[in-house]
Amino acid sequence: MFQNVSILQQTGVAVLAAATVVWAVGLVRVMRRDQADVDVWRTSRALSALPAQAGPPRAETVELTADERAAFAGLVRQFGDGRP
Repeated sequence: MFQNVSILQQTGVAVLAAATVVWAVGLVRVMRRDQADVDVWRTSRALSALPAQAGPPRAETVELTADERAAFAGLVRQFGDGRP
């Protein structure tokens, strides 16, 4: 026991330390349980009631000209460099 610290302060530190340990153990258990649920969810089959999407609907597609493709590629390169 520390001589310059009251018994109330020592009890408070002990209670906080115990609460921290309980919280950490609980957090680890929840994270492990959630990880198992995510693994099961990822391996499950896709919903059979919904049809598979083969691509964007025709109404949402736009054909680009060669100049537009080149301009878009330039924008992608510019944004890819990390410049604002």
